[in-house]
Amino acid sequence: MFSALEITLILLSAAVLGVVAFRMLQMPPMLGYLVVGMLIGPHALGLVEDSKNTHQLAEFGVVFLMFSIGLEFSLPKLVAMRKTVFGLGMAQVLLTIAAAMVFAWMMAELLPQLMSISWQASFALGGALAMSSTAIVSKMLTERMELESEHGRRIIAILLFQDLALVPLLILVPALATDQGNLLETLAWAGFKAVIVLVLLLVIGQKLMRWWFQVVVKRRSQELFMLNLLLIVLGAAWITELAGLSLALGSFVAGMLISETEYKHQVEEDIKPFRDVLLGLFFITIGMLLNMTLVWQNWWLVLLLLLMPVLFKFVLIAGLAKAFGASAGIAVRTGLGLAQAGEFGFVLLNQAGALRLVDPFMIQLILAAMVLSMLLTPLILAKSDAIVLKLSANEWMTQSLALTQIAARTMSHQKHVIIAGFGRSGQSLAKLLEEEGLAYHALDLDPELVRDAQGSGSHVSYGDAARRESLVAAGIHRASALVVTYASTPSALKLLHCVHELAPNLPVIVRSYDDADLDKLRAAGATEVVPEAIEGSLMLASHALMLLGVPLRRVVHRIQAARGERYASFRGYFHGLAVDASDVDHLQIRLRSVTLNDEARAIGKPLAALELDGIGVDIMTVRRGLQNLDLSAGLVLKMGDVVVLRGAVRALVLAEARLLQ
Repeated sequence: MFSALEITLILLSAAVLGVVAFRMLQMPPMLGYLVVGMLIGPHALGLVEDSKNTHQLAEFGVVFLMFSIGLEFSLPKLVAMRKTVFGLGMAQVLLTIAAAMVFAWMMAELLPQLMSISWQASFALGGALAMSSTAIVSKMLTERMELESEHGRRIIAILLFQDLALVPLLILVPALATDQGNLLETLAWAGFKAVIVLVLLLVIGQKLMRWWFQVVVKRRSQELFMLNLLLIVLGAAWITELAGLSLALGSFVAGMLISETEYKHQVEEDIKPFRDVLLGLFFITIGMLLNMTLVWQNWWLVLLLLLMPVLFKFVLIAGLAKAFGASAGIAVRTGLGLAQAGEFGFVLLNQAGALRLVDPFMIQLILAAMVLSMLLTPLILAKSDAIVLKLSANEWMTQSLALTQIAARTMSHQKHVIIAGFGRSGQSLAKLLEEEGLAYHALDLDPELVRDAQGSGSHVSYGDAARRESLVAAGIHRASALVVTYASTPSALKLLHCVHELAPNLPVIVRSYDDADLDKLRAAGATEVVPEAIEGSLMLASHALMLLGVPLRRVVHRIQAARGERYASFRGYFHGLAVDASDVDHLQIRLRSVTLNDEARAIGKPLAALELDGIGVDIMTVRRGLQNLDLSAGLVLKMGDVVVLRGAVRALVLAEARLLQ
């Protein structure tokens, strides 16, 4: 039997290893937590028991997740998307629950000896089945630059309604599990309590929240702000629990109240560590429920429970999307994006199991099928284009028509500029090109933006610039340049690969966030890479120098020199402790200061003897006391010198070892 500290260490170690492994496989960390839970749980290695205390702690993960969803709850956003959210989204959830209840009733009538599930249990299972994975799908859509596409908007709208539907489902399922003789009375009482609590929280809380946050913020204490935030989240959850409702409902309302204040974004950042860690613990406890031996013995049932819900949700969602006006291709893409199970499905399944609504044996099989469906999601979405072309007879025609429209608009253009992305940067570039009398044509995946821009006379078409067909239709062989105005390295690399095959001599200018991927983009064929972080630094520095009296000519000369050296003197910076997971990339250029102690090997040696350039490291400065020394090859290093190095991460480690050891 392990102590509480030992159990915590086991959970943390397993979580870290699981997340690292799944990050290396380019898969969502949530799946890593589930697999870790399966391995360390009582049904596998048995390192951690499936105890009540563990589940109570894990429930806080759901509390903070619902709080984050409340922060995203925006009334104007819902009004703008009301037809899709409350039309398509509501239809999907209600029809899924209804279908699950009808299926359970039919099975109970036809095969009572094999399957007998109460309607209350089938309602809970239908609610779990209706959920899709917000975490996985939104991440995949972001990576594929499809959030603003037609199917992306439909997917996000349905996911938004699923998130909202969880709140009443968490109230209804426990109410259905009570004494059936007073079901209507129980439901009415639960609804009455929910209305009273919500009215009190929304009416009184709305008036108090902004005032109280102003009081806290004026104290100018980050510690106080964080304590206050935890108090509000857990306090609201406690109030709803006292009323016999779920903890998650209170935290959702608290998030919704804060979303209407100017502190929303700060709260969102501060709450993220608590949410992610506790939510990870929740998924580990879900994985611990899974008995792999039982699943293996009944693999055919698991496979059946995997295929039937996935196929049903795909057909239902695709059919509803088509009924709500989507083309066949868009409908199929929407169905593929939402066919899997979701994290909220685990919440409802866990609740149904705790209330003894569903047999533990069935819980095991459904849980395994849900995990497998989520594991398959990245593969399904990666192959969605090929699947759509096979399932949608008119998809070829739709794509051909879109490409024909692009070609028709660019047919008269010669030596024009192709702009990939027509956001703020793309529109600013287009305006400057127009003022200079230069032709351009832009491609963007936001249909509303394209429609509005076309209405104003802009030369823009709906299309993916990272596809060969779109570039050919936009006249890449006749273009004088191509400018990528969005900062997405994966998409830019894909686009550069297409350009290299179609028009290898075409100049391509690429935007990036910083200098981390500068070498990678230039190696892929980018003529120029514009890191916005460095450009912002240059502009800031130029204004500061002019305000300090430095002549304009000298300021311009320095800026031009920095750009002429491809930002060489500006590349790399001291990262300190603010390092994210991506900084382990060996291509990251950074600076590091190394102080020579009395045992440093480099003491008494000239710079040339160190041969640091051979391992890809430049010496930027050698500081002795308050003086910066001239970097001559014969400079001899002394104890106490500070050597500033610039290079890639691995090279810096080798250089520091060469200086000190």
